[in-house]
Amino acid sequence: MSRQAGAPLVLDQQLGWVGRLPPRLRDFALLARWDRPIGTWLLLLPCWWGVALAPRAPDPWLFLLFAIGAVAMRGAGCTVNDLVDREFDRMVERTRNRPLAAGRIGAPGAVSFFLAQSAVGLWVLSQLPVEAAAVALASVPFIFLYPFMKRITWWPQAFLGITFNWGALVGWTAASGSLALPAFLLYAAGFFWTLGYDTVYAHQDKEDDIRVGVKSTALRLGDRSRVWIAGFYVATMVSLAAAASTAGLAWPVWPLLLVPAGMLAWQVRTVDFDDRSSCLRHFRFHRDVGLGVLIALLAGRLLAL
Repeated sequence: MSRQAGAPLVLDQQLGWVGRLPPRLRDFALLARWDRPIGTWLLLLPCWWGVALAPRAPDPWLFLLFAIGAVAMRGAGCTVNDLVDREFDRMVERTRNRPLAAGRIGAPGAVSFFLAQSAVGLWVLSQLPVEAAAVALASVPFIFLYPFMKRITWWPQAFLGITFNWGALVGWTAASGSLALPAFLLYAAGFFWTLGYDTVYAHQDKEDDIRVGVKSTALRLGDRSRVWIAGFYVATMVSLAAAASTAGLAWPVWPLLLVPAGMLAWQVRTVDFDDRSSCLRHFRFHRDVGLGVLIALLAGRLLAL
């Protein structure tokens, strides 16, 4: 598929350094979404939350390992998603010029790229404690099933929440050696957080989704989205508070958690579900929400030691 000179490769691209790569490498970078790091942040932050919540001093090596793993596995997941969805992507304005949909990368090249990224992810697993690696491997089926959920359920965002926040369990296990109640409460917080932010994201594509015939919470909830998202965010903060309490974090966690709570409340009030740029801007805003949660958990853990 050709494009005019200067036209964006994808509608919501953030090329930056990716735009300076040779065209072939640039297409693989776009396939892995390296131009849009928000997805990597949203996959990484629950991992870091788990490490921060665990009952010992956070290990910088684990933070680095999870950062490498998040880049690799987010890219691998996007590659699988685009392979499965390439026919749909050709019919959606925001995605029709993605490398696979536009034919700039073929299926064999995408599969090879997926395997290469997965090899990096396997190396990261080899550096983790056996218990944490086992927990991480349990998430693999969800990675492959997620791209099909929009075809069979109005709640693919819930399935994304199950998949994308698995790192909270892995991070806790890597730092503590076994799973416990605080880890599951943290996982629940991430699940509801994803339900909220990915419903905001899905509102970008609702007209195209109706035309193409795929499902989302944006379509299921419709005009009630604001109320539902507010409920998801309340559940997020309640679950975070429960995780912090059961993990024995020190008092600074409480005032610091008010910051991301306020950020979520601001988003519920101000996002315009009929404006794609507003939805995208508010979706990207969740990196800062997640970092706010991380700071709260780190402060609560370090002062509890």
